[in-house]
Amino acid sequence: MMQLRLEKRLEPSRAMLYMTPIAAVLVTALVGAIVFSLIGYNGIGAVREIFLTPLLNPLKWQDLAVKSAPLIIIAVGLSIGYRANVWNIGAEGQYVLGGLAATGIALMTRDMSGPWILPLMIAAGMVGGMAWALLPAFLKTRLQVNEILTSLMLTYVAIHLLNYLVIGPWKDPMGFGFPQTRMFTADQMLPRVVPGTIVHLGVPIAIIVALAAWFFMSRSVLGYQIKVVGTAPHAARYGGFSVNRTIWIALLTSGALAGLAGVLEAAGPFGRMVPSFPTNYGFTAIIVAFLGRLHPVGIILAGLALAISVVGGEVAQTTIGLPVAAVGIFQAMMLFFLLASDILVRYRVRMVRREMEVAR
Repeated sequence: MMQLRLEKRLEPSRAMLYMTPIAAVLVTALVGAIVFSLIGYNGIGAVREIFLTPLLNPLKWQDLAVKSAPLIIIAVGLSIGYRANVWNIGAEGQYVLGGLAATGIALMTRDMSGPWILPLMIAAGMVGGMAWALLPAFLKTRLQVNEILTSLMLTYVAIHLLNYLVIGPWKDPMGFGFPQTRMFTADQMLPRVVPGTIVHLGVPIAIIVALAAWFFMSRSVLGYQIKVVGTAPHAARYGGFSVNRTIWIALLTSGALAGLAGVLEAAGPFGRMVPSFPTNYGFTAIIVAFLGRLHPVGIILAGLALAISVVGGEVAQTTIGLPVAAVGIFQAMMLFFLLASDILVRYRVRMVRREMEVAR
Protein backbone atom coordinates (compact mmCIF):
# COMPACT_ATOMS: atom_id res chain seq x y z
CA MET A 1 0.00 0.00 0.00
CA MET A 2 1.38 3.41 -1.00
CA GLN A 3 1.38 6.46 1.29
CA LEU A 4 2.71 10.00 1.17
CA ARG A 5 5.59 10.92 3.45
CA LEU A 6 7.45 14.21 4.04
CA GLU A 7 11.20 13.88 3.79
CA LYS A 8 13.38 16.75 5.00
CA ARG A 9 15.63 18.30 2.37
CA LEU A 10 19.31 18.46 3.21
CA GLU A 11 19.53 22.09 2.15
CA PRO A 12 16.38 24.09 1.25
CA SER A 13 16.69 26.44 -1.71
CA ARG A 14 17.36 29.99 -0.47
CA ALA A 15 15.86 31.40 -3.65
CA MET A 16 12.63 29.50 -3.02
CA LEU A 17 12.53 30.65 0.60
CA TYR A 18 12.45 34.25 -0.58
CA MET A 19 10.12 33.58 -3.50
CA THR A 20 7.42 31.81 -1.49
CA PRO A 21 6.09 35.01 0.21
CA ILE A 22 5.44 36.47 -3.25
CA ALA A 23 3.86 33.22 -4.36
CA ALA A 24 1.69 33.17 -1.23
CA VAL A 25 0.32 36.64 -2.05
CA LEU A 26 -0.40 35.69 -5.67
CA VAL A 27 -2.10 32.42 -4.73
CA THR A 28 -4.13 34.26 -2.09
CA ALA A 29 -5.39 36.69 -4.71
CA LEU A 30 -6.30 33.85 -7.09
CA VAL A 31 -8.07 31.70 -4.49
CA GLY A 32 -9.74 34.77 -2.98
CA ALA A 33 -11.21 35.70 -6.35
CA ILE A 34 -12.60 32.18 -6.76
CA VAL A 35 -13.99 31.93 -3.22
CA PHE A 36 -15.77 35.30 -3.25
CA SER A 37 -17.17 34.60 -6.71
CA LEU A 38 -18.63 31.31 -5.46
CA ILE A 39 -20.39 32.99 -2.51
CA GLY A 40 -22.00 35.66 -4.68
CA TYR A 41 -19.56 38.58 -4.72
CA ASN A 42 -17.52 40.05 -7.53
CA GLY A 43 -14.38 38.03 -6.84
CA ILE A 44 -12.22 39.67 -9.50
CA GLY A 45 -13.41 43.08 -8.38
CA ALA A 46 -12.60 42.21 -4.77
CA VAL A 47 -9.02 41.30 -5.66
CA ARG A 48 -8.68 44.42 -7.78
CA GLU A 49 -9.96 46.72 -5.03
CA ILE A 50 -7.96 45.04 -2.25
CA PHE A 51 -4.60 44.54 -3.97
CA LEU A 52 -4.44 47.09 -6.79
CA THR A 53 -6.50 50.17 -5.90
CA PRO A 54 -4.31 51.18 -2.91
CA LEU A 55 -1.28 51.13 -5.24
CA LEU A 56 -2.88 52.78 -8.26
CA ASN A 57 -4.65 55.54 -6.34
CA PRO A 58 -2.08 58.14 -5.18
CA LEU A 59 -4.52 59.41 -2.55
CA LYS A 60 -4.25 56.05 -0.77
CA TRP A 61 -0.46 56.05 -0.46
CA GLN A 62 -0.54 58.09 2.72
CA ASP A 63 -3.00 55.59 4.21
CA LEU A 64 -0.58 52.78 3.36
CA ALA A 65 2.26 54.56 5.15
CA VAL A 66 0.21 55.20 8.29
CA LYS A 67 -1.27 51.67 8.40
CA SER A 68 2.04 49.93 7.78
CA ALA A 69 4.01 51.81 10.48
CA PRO A 70 2.56 50.02 13.56
CA LEU A 71 2.62 46.68 11.75
CA ILE A 72 6.32 47.07 10.95
CA ILE A 73 7.25 48.14 14.47
CA ILE A 74 5.37 45.31 16.18
CA ALA A 75 6.53 42.70 13.66
CA VAL A 76 10.17 43.70 14.13
CA GLY A 77 9.83 43.09 17.88
CA LEU A 78 8.09 39.77 17.31
CA SER A 79 10.73 38.65 14.82
CA ILE A 80 13.47 39.13 17.42
CA GLY A 81 11.55 36.88 19.79
CA TYR A 82 10.78 34.30 17.14
CA ARG A 83 14.46 34.16 16.18
CA ALA A 84 15.12 33.17 19.79
CA ASN A 85 12.31 30.59 19.64
CA VAL A 86 10.25 32.74 22.02
CA TRP A 87 6.63 32.91 20.85
CA ASN A 88 5.04 36.17 21.95
CA ILE A 89 1.43 36.01 20.75
CA GLY A 90 0.22 38.83 23.03
CA ALA A 91 1.60 41.84 21.16
CA GLU A 92 -1.96 43.16 20.83
CA GLY A 93 -2.21 43.47 24.61
CA GLN A 94 1.23 45.09 24.83
CA TYR A 95 0.15 47.51 22.09
CA VAL A 96 -2.94 48.40 24.11
CA LEU A 97 -0.92 48.91 27.29
CA GLY A 98 1.48 51.17 25.42
CA GLY A 99 -1.42 53.30 24.28
CA LEU A 100 -2.91 53.36 27.79
CA ALA A 101 0.39 54.38 29.39
CA ALA A 102 0.80 57.20 26.88
CA THR A 103 -2.80 58.29 27.45
CA GLY A 104 -2.19 58.37 31.20
CA ILE A 105 0.70 60.80 30.68
CA ALA A 106 -1.42 62.84 28.27
CA LEU A 107 -4.22 63.20 30.81
CA MET A 108 -1.80 64.16 33.58
CA THR A 109 -0.16 66.84 31.40
CA ARG A 110 -3.26 68.16 29.62
CA ASP A 111 -2.84 71.61 31.25
CA MET A 112 0.88 71.73 30.45
CA SER A 113 2.82 72.45 27.29
CA GLY A 114 6.29 71.83 25.98
CA PRO A 115 8.25 69.57 23.62
CA TRP A 116 9.09 67.20 26.48
CA ILE A 117 5.55 65.79 26.73
CA LEU A 118 5.57 63.61 23.60
CA PRO A 119 8.94 61.96 24.38
CA LEU A 120 7.64 61.26 27.90
CA MET A 121 4.54 59.63 26.40
CA ILE A 122 6.71 57.50 24.11
CA ALA A 123 8.91 56.38 27.01
CA ALA A 124 5.83 55.57 29.13
CA GLY A 125 4.28 53.58 26.29
CA MET A 126 7.38 51.47 25.80
CA VAL A 127 7.59 50.82 29.54
CA GLY A 128 3.90 49.86 29.52
CA GLY A 129 4.46 47.35 26.72
CA MET A 130 7.47 45.92 28.52
CA ALA A 131 5.49 45.62 31.76
CA TRP A 132 2.81 43.58 29.96
CA ALA A 133 5.52 41.26 28.57
CA LEU A 134 7.23 40.96 31.96
CA LEU A 135 4.79 38.42 33.43
CA PRO A 136 5.08 35.92 30.53
CA ALA A 137 8.88 36.27 30.73
CA PHE A 138 8.87 35.64 34.49
CA LEU A 139 6.55 32.64 34.24
CA LYS A 140 8.54 31.19 31.32
CA THR A 141 11.95 31.47 32.98
CA ARG A 142 10.91 30.53 36.53
CA LEU A 143 8.08 28.04 36.09
CA GLN A 144 8.42 26.98 32.43
CA VAL A 145 4.90 28.21 31.68
CA ASN A 146 4.21 28.42 27.94
CA GLU A 147 4.56 32.07 26.87
CA ILE A 148 2.03 31.58 24.07
CA LEU A 149 -0.79 31.08 26.56
CA THR A 150 0.20 33.73 29.10
CA SER A 151 0.88 36.48 26.56
CA LEU A 152 -2.34 35.72 24.67
CA MET A 153 -4.53 35.70 27.79
CA LEU A 154 -3.05 39.00 28.98
CA THR A 155 -4.31 40.56 25.75
CA TYR A 156 -7.90 40.18 26.90
CA VAL A 157 -7.02 41.56 30.33
CA ALA A 158 -5.58 44.63 28.60
CA ILE A 159 -8.73 45.14 26.53
CA HIS A 160 -10.95 44.92 29.61
CA LEU A 161 -8.68 47.38 31.41
CA LEU A 162 -9.00 49.78 28.50
CA ASN A 163 -12.81 49.52 28.53
CA TYR A 164 -12.91 50.10 32.29
CA LEU A 165 -10.78 53.24 32.03
CA VAL A 166 -12.57 54.91 29.10
CA ILE A 167 -15.99 54.12 30.55
CA GLY A 168 -14.98 55.00 34.11
CA PRO A 169 -12.24 57.24 35.52
CA TRP A 170 -10.80 58.46 32.19
CA LYS A 171 -14.14 59.22 30.53
CA ASP A 172 -14.34 62.69 29.00
CA PRO A 173 -16.90 64.68 31.04
CA MET A 174 -17.57 66.82 27.98
CA GLY A 175 -17.87 63.87 25.62
CA PHE A 176 -21.69 63.70 25.54
CA GLY A 177 -21.65 60.33 27.27
CA PHE A 178 -19.40 58.58 24.73
CA PRO A 179 -16.82 56.18 26.25
CA GLN A 180 -13.66 58.06 25.33
CA THR A 181 -10.99 60.22 26.89
CA ARG A 182 -10.29 63.89 26.26
CA MET A 183 -8.63 64.78 22.98
CA PHE A 184 -4.86 65.07 23.14
CA THR A 185 -3.38 68.56 22.89
CA ALA A 186 -1.06 69.69 20.10
CA ASP A 187 2.03 68.94 22.20
CA GLN A 188 0.74 65.41 22.78
CA MET A 189 0.18 64.59 19.10
CA LEU A 190 2.68 63.31 16.55
CA PRO A 191 3.75 66.02 14.09
CA ARG A 192 3.02 65.54 10.39
CA VAL A 193 6.17 64.92 8.38
CA VAL A 194 4.51 65.54 5.00
CA PRO A 195 2.44 68.73 4.94
CA GLY A 196 -1.11 68.34 3.72
CA THR A 197 -1.21 64.59 4.42
CA ILE A 198 -1.85 62.30 7.39
CA VAL A 199 1.70 60.92 7.30
CA HIS A 200 3.02 61.46 10.82
CA LEU A 201 6.34 61.03 12.60
CA GLY A 202 5.57 57.38 13.32
CA VAL A 203 6.26 56.42 9.69
CA PRO A 204 9.98 57.34 9.68
CA ILE A 205 10.26 55.95 13.22
CA ALA A 206 9.06 52.57 11.89
CA ILE A 207 11.77 52.57 9.20
CA ILE A 208 14.42 53.55 11.75
CA VAL A 209 13.29 50.77 14.11
CA ALA A 210 13.53 48.18 11.32
CA LEU A 211 17.01 49.31 10.25
CA ALA A 212 18.21 49.44 13.86
CA ALA A 213 16.92 45.89 14.39
CA TRP A 214 18.75 44.72 11.26
CA PHE A 215 22.01 46.20 12.59
CA PHE A 216 21.37 44.74 16.05
CA MET A 217 20.64 41.22 14.81
CA SER A 218 23.41 41.08 12.19
CA ARG A 219 26.22 43.10 13.74
CA SER A 220 26.01 42.67 17.52
CA VAL A 221 27.08 39.86 19.82
CA LEU A 222 23.69 39.95 21.54
CA GLY A 223 21.91 39.52 18.21
CA TYR A 224 24.14 36.54 17.43
CA GLN A 225 23.33 35.12 20.87
CA ILE A 226 19.61 35.40 20.19
CA LYS A 227 19.92 33.50 16.90
CA VAL A 228 22.10 30.79 18.44
CA VAL A 229 19.71 30.26 21.35
CA GLY A 230 16.82 29.95 18.91
CA THR A 231 18.47 27.54 16.49
CA ALA A 232 20.77 25.51 18.76
CA PRO A 233 19.95 25.90 22.47
CA HIS A 234 22.35 23.12 23.54
CA ALA A 235 25.22 24.75 21.66
CA ALA A 236 24.24 28.08 23.21
CA ARG A 237 24.54 26.63 26.70
CA TYR A 238 27.89 25.09 25.79
CA GLY A 239 29.03 28.50 24.53
CA GLY A 240 28.03 30.20 27.77
CA PHE A 241 24.89 31.93 26.45
CA SER A 242 22.07 32.19 28.96
CA VAL A 243 18.77 30.91 27.58
CA ASN A 244 16.75 32.61 30.34
CA ARG A 245 18.47 35.93 29.74
CA THR A 246 17.69 35.65 26.04
CA ILE A 247 14.02 34.96 26.81
CA TRP A 248 13.86 38.10 28.94
CA ILE A 249 15.52 40.19 26.25
CA ALA A 250 13.27 38.83 23.49
CA LEU A 251 9.99 39.32 25.36
CA LEU A 252 10.82 42.73 26.81
CA THR A 253 12.08 43.99 23.45
CA SER A 254 8.98 42.83 21.60
CA GLY A 255 6.81 44.26 24.38
CA ALA A 256 8.58 47.62 24.23
CA LEU A 257 8.17 47.87 20.45
CA ALA A 258 4.50 46.86 20.64
CA GLY A 259 4.04 49.55 23.29
CA LEU A 260 5.79 52.05 21.01
CA ALA A 261 3.33 51.21 18.24
CA GLY A 262 0.49 51.80 20.69
CA VAL A 263 1.83 55.26 21.52
CA LEU A 264 2.16 56.18 17.85
CA GLU A 265 -1.43 55.14 17.17
CA ALA A 266 -2.85 56.87 20.24
CA ALA A 267 -0.93 60.10 19.55
CA GLY A 268 -1.42 59.79 15.80
CA PRO A 269 -4.60 58.64 14.03
CA PHE A 270 -6.73 58.30 17.19
CA GLY A 271 -5.72 61.41 19.13
CA ARG A 272 -7.38 59.98 22.24
CA MET A 273 -8.18 56.61 23.79
CA VAL A 274 -11.39 54.91 22.67
CA PRO A 275 -12.81 51.36 22.99
CA SER A 276 -12.02 50.70 19.32
CA PHE A 277 -8.29 51.25 19.90
CA PRO A 278 -7.50 47.48 19.68
CA THR A 279 -7.29 47.06 15.89
CA ASN A 280 -5.70 43.57 15.73
CA TYR A 281 -2.36 45.09 14.73
CA GLY A 282 -0.68 42.78 17.24
CA PHE A 283 -2.13 39.69 15.60
CA THR A 284 -1.68 40.92 12.02
CA ALA A 285 1.97 41.67 12.79
CA ILE A 286 2.52 37.92 13.29
CA ILE A 287 1.69 37.43 9.60
CA VAL A 288 3.93 40.39 8.73
CA ALA A 289 6.86 38.87 10.64
CA PHE A 290 6.62 35.52 8.85
CA LEU A 291 5.82 37.04 5.47
CA GLY A 292 8.98 39.12 5.87
CA ARG A 293 11.00 36.00 6.74
CA LEU A 294 11.78 37.45 10.19
CA HIS A 295 14.16 39.87 8.48
CA PRO A 296 13.71 43.60 9.27
CA VAL A 297 13.99 44.69 5.64
CA GLY A 298 11.59 41.96 4.54
CA ILE A 299 9.22 43.07 7.31
CA ILE A 300 9.07 46.57 5.82
CA LEU A 301 7.88 45.09 2.51
CA ALA A 302 5.52 42.67 4.27
CA GLY A 303 4.10 45.49 6.37
CA LEU A 304 3.30 47.40 3.19
CA ALA A 305 1.70 44.26 1.71
CA LEU A 306 -0.58 43.78 4.71
CA ALA A 307 -1.37 47.50 4.79
CA ILE A 308 -2.45 47.20 1.16
CA SER A 309 -4.92 44.49 2.15
CA VAL A 310 -6.28 46.60 5.03
CA VAL A 311 -6.67 49.80 3.00
CA GLY A 312 -7.97 47.88 -0.01
CA GLY A 313 -10.46 46.06 2.19
CA GLU A 314 -11.87 49.39 3.34
CA VAL A 315 -12.19 50.47 -0.30
CA ALA A 316 -13.88 47.19 -1.29
CA GLN A 317 -16.46 47.58 1.47
CA THR A 318 -17.70 50.84 -0.04
CA THR A 319 -17.29 50.07 -3.75
CA ILE A 320 -18.52 46.47 -4.11
CA GLY A 321 -20.09 45.82 -0.69
CA LEU A 322 -17.52 43.29 0.47
CA PRO A 323 -18.05 42.25 4.13
CA VAL A 324 -15.77 43.57 6.86
CA ALA A 325 -14.46 40.04 7.52
CA ALA A 326 -13.09 39.84 3.97
CA VAL A 327 -9.76 41.37 4.98
CA GLY A 328 -9.32 38.80 7.73
CA ILE A 329 -10.11 36.02 5.25
CA PHE A 330 -7.46 37.24 2.82
CA GLN A 331 -4.88 37.61 5.59
CA ALA A 332 -5.63 34.14 6.94
CA MET A 333 -5.28 32.61 3.49
CA MET A 334 -2.01 34.46 2.99
CA LEU A 335 -0.57 32.98 6.19
CA PHE A 336 -1.89 29.51 5.33
CA PHE A 337 -0.35 29.49 1.85
CA LEU A 338 2.91 30.87 3.21
CA LEU A 339 3.19 28.10 5.80
CA ALA A 340 2.13 25.47 3.28
CA SER A 341 4.73 26.62 0.77
CA ASP A 342 7.36 26.58 3.52
CA ILE A 343 6.64 22.91 4.07
CA LEU A 344 7.19 22.16 0.39
CA VAL A 345 10.42 24.17 0.34
CA ARG A 346 11.87 22.46 3.41
CA TYR A 347 10.48 18.97 2.73
CA ARG A 348 9.93 16.86 -0.35
CA VAL A 349 6.85 14.70 -0.75
CA ARG A 350 7.75 11.04 -1.31
CA MET A 351 5.53 8.15 -2.22
CA VAL A 352 6.58 5.13 -0.17
CA ARG A 353 5.25 1.63 0.13
CA ARG A 354 3.84 0.69 3.52
CA GLU A 355 4.05 -2.95 4.42
CA MET A 356 0.68 -4.36 5.34
CA GLU A 357 0.59 -6.09 8.68
CA VAL A 358 -1.05 -9.49 8.50
CA ALA A 359 -3.04 -10.40 11.55
CA ARG A 360 -2.18 -13.80 12.87
